[in-house]
Amino acid sequence: MSTTPPMFAPVAAVPVALPQRLASIDAFWGFVMFLMMAEVLRLRSVASAFRDDHSFWGEFWRFLAFHQTHVPWVGCSLHDMIQPGFTFIVGVAVPFSIASRIAKGHSYRSMLIHAFGRALILIFLGVFLRSMSSPQTNWTFIDTLTQIGLAYIFLFPLGFASFRIQFGALLLVLVGCWGAFALYPLPGEGFDWSQTGVAVDWEHNAVGFAAHWNKNTNIAWAFDTWFLNLFPREKPFVFQDGGYATLNFISMFGTMLLGLLAGKILRSERKWKGKCGLFLLWGTVCLGVGAALGALEICPVVKRIWTPSWTLYSGGICFLLLMAFYLLADVVNMRRLFFPLIVIGANSIGAYYMAQVCRSFFSRSLKIHLGADLFKMFGPTYEPLLLGASVLLIYWLILFWMYRQKIFIRI
Repeated sequence: MSTTPPMFAPVAAVPVALPQRLASIDAFWGFVMFLMMAEVLRLRSVASAFRDDHSFWGEFWRFLAFHQTHVPWVGCSLHDMIQPGFTFIVGVAVPFSIASRIAKGHSYRSMLIHAFGRALILIFLGVFLRSMSSPQTNWTFIDTLTQIGLAYIFLFPLGFASFRIQFGALLLVLVGCWGAFALYPLPGEGFDWSQTGVAVDWEHNAVGFAAHWNKNTNIAWAFDTWFLNLFPREKPFVFQDGGYATLNFISMFGTMLLGLLAGKILRSERKWKGKCGLFLLWGTVCLGVGAALGALEICPVVKRIWTPSWTLYSGGICFLLLMAFYLLADVVNMRRLFFPLIVIGANSIGAYYMAQVCRSFFSRSLKIHLGADLFKMFGPTYEPLLLGASVLLIYWLILFWMYRQKIFIRI
């Protein structure tokens, strides 16, 4: 039975050797999940105590706090790289997943059914996590897992395609998303700004052509005001406070395609220098083009609505990070250095669940059993940092135990 779908018949046969697990992939994944888990450190709370302190330490804590916070609209912090890093590495893993399943004798049809089931689980798991503090199901599709699930339906079949088809799909996504936003009309006279949650004079509102990507006045916002109200809700959906939108998954699909291309490079027979050279080329070009599109106001670099320029900009950073992890973890073989991250990356779904669900439980438990005063030993300023570091350690120890027991949560 053929394992390659007829529609992609021109593609060279996929190698059937069982793929070697690369430390760099788990380390990259672990780094991304660590940034998410580290939210428990509450660096913004610590920095607030240094609000009027312009010394080195004041600037130091404000710098850390900025990079643990999403920017209001245009731009990027380290925290903004969590979601693109997660989605990029999902794309990287696809060629390895396909090769592994082919080596085990799976047919294309069975792989496609499995991928579709995985996508549905991710979609509904994201909805479930967003509904945990709601009196009823919160039908929203902006959670990272949900967005990945929506895009994965289209990504997996393209894992069998040629580079030309994959690159063509990437261009189609980028140009199509840009055109949809650019053609959507700007707010005119008499526009009801109260329905957007944004003041007309909000400092982050762009003017001119770039205004097509302003918060809650764009085509993605308009789509959600129709689509999300098709589901039962406590009250009608009018806007999302952060400006995030369901249609983000389309341009996020572009980030996953960049990851897919990176995964094919890793799976190739090229020497390590050739792989790193391609990562450097792709990373530099994507980063430069994305930044240029934003600087020229052709397309602002906005993570919250995942603009095409953000796809390129963040994708470029991901290429460069993957190059660094591959070079150090797999080429130089510094696996021990990255072991703490590998432990997290090997159980990324478990790490994601703990970061989303278990924070309050562990925080309360530590205060109850160890005493709240313990975390004030350096004063109230550092209490959230010490408490968060303790929770973060518990997260890692649980993941380490799972790693030692070979318990890996897979979807």
